[in-house]
Amino acid sequence: MSRTLRFNIFRYNPQILGAVPEMQRFDLNETKSMTVFIALNRLREEQDPSLKFDFCCRAGICGACAMVINGRPQLACHTKTMDLPDQITLLPLPFFKCLGDLSVDTGVWFQDMNRKIESWVHTDKSFDPEAPEERMCNAEAEAIYELDRCIECGCCVAACGTARMRKDFLGAVALNRIARFIIDPRDERSEQDYFDIIGTDNGIFGCMGLLACEDVCPKHLPLQDQLGYLRRKMGFHAVKKFFGK
Repeated sequence: MSRTLRFNIFRYNPQILGAVPEMQRFDLNETKSMTVFIALNRLREEQDPSLKFDFCCRAGICGACAMVINGRPQLACHTKTMDLPDQITLLPLPFFKCLGDLSVDTGVWFQDMNRKIESWVHTDKSFDPEAPEERMCNAEAEAIYELDRCIECGCCVAACGTARMRKDFLGAVALNRIARFIIDPRDERSEQDYFDIIGTDNGIFGCMGLLACEDVCPKHLPLQDQLGYLRRKMGFHAVKKFFGK
């Protein structure tokens, strides 16, 4: 027998002058293999066409449908209602600008973050489009691929205690991205170059080590390992720099 699910959904339209946030209740019959994303689509089609939320791929690849589901940042398309109680509370991701209801603007923050950390391979080699691809060992390629699986959904930033207190904190997603370039043999930046980017309280030394980022990552990236790796590497560099080595 199917359940009747009660959704308590955050509603707010910042474009309406004087509008205030509120929670709105919806009831919906649960269907087999229903996800929160499917439920939201049904609510918008059957009950309230003004309901705002983001989606694109519907397959856990784009990260657009990230939201807080019963207190936990998750992807709506990956979260099955059968794994939740019959009362479900949906909120937009904190930290990011709310565009309306469950829709937030992650794009501007991620664009600025990628600019800050200079998220591209730095090399003095001139590019030859007709040359074969530069080779690397399988272990390096697999390590880079593992970290490149990040879909920039924003869940790790939304769950981060430091990011909630400091808007200038780079967050696990940026630090993971830096780790990806450090292990890339094509990137010619020095340790000092990386230290200038993340060797501050805004970077790796601002991380409190609560690791909520890894707990909520929908792609299960090894963020704990990468944060520890960066902390050791930047810490050793700071010590060597202090003693003039």
